[in-house]
Amino acid sequence: MSQSYFVDLFDGRTVVITGAGKGIGRAAMQAFHEAGANVIAHLGRQASYGDGLPGDIAHTTGDYTDPQEQIEFVQFVSQRTQCVDVLINNAGTMFGRFPADQLTDEQYQDIVELNQSAVVRITRGLLPLLKNTSNAAIINTVSISALTGGSPGSSIYSASKAFVSTYSKGLARELAPFGIRVNAVSPGVIHTDFHERYSSAEKLEATRLQIPLQRLGTPADCAPTFLFLASNKLSGYITGQVIEINGGQR
Repeated sequence: MSQSYFVDLFDGRTVVITGAGKGIGRAAMQAFHEAGANVIAHLGRQASYGDGLPGDIAHTTGDYTDPQEQIEFVQFVSQRTQCVDVLINNAGTMFGRFPADQLTDEQYQDIVELNQSAVVRITRGLLPLLKNTSNAAIINTVSISALTGGSPGSSIYSASKAFVSTYSKGLARELAPFGIRVNAVSPGVIHTDFHERYSSAEKLEATRLQIPLQRLGTPADCAPTFLFLASNKLSGYITGQVIEINGGQR
């Protein structure tokens, strides 16, 4: 589906997104902006991610391994709007590949805090603003590894993403009476610097050969699904689902 289909679809709607500095989050943020949304974004940890952004995108940075910085983002959003129409919890990473017998408590805590606890804490903090509007939506980014368990050294990352998948399904039931839909987007192997850091070229090529569409995904492949799930017009009867974007990979 061409992203031009979404032009003006989100006029007057406020979209909050975390982890929007690069990769999938960046593509989604730009797509919502092009579709007319008022975007409030957490860009990640580096201020340079804000370079070149349109002036009407309110943005901040933060290290979400620190609960206080998660709370500060909730405050940042609350100071700029009385309602949130769409919340996208996209911030997350693997930090490295850690064999199970070498994983430290600090590494474990960082992975869980960023990928799991931050989703719960930011969602909890922004729910009052989501309840202030009609037909709100929450979209959480998970991973194909939530299903497969991932590859060696990524078990805690994969488990944290599986937590968010289940949390999304439970939250969908809980928030349905408020008209808030909750879904998750589950990317497969997407060509971003995530895999440049954590996967070798040989591993990526071996994976590509196993994908029915015979290519790795791109952030642009993922962005339209966020817009689709955020729009009550397009997906108003979809909630509690995990949408896989992986070229047919299993």
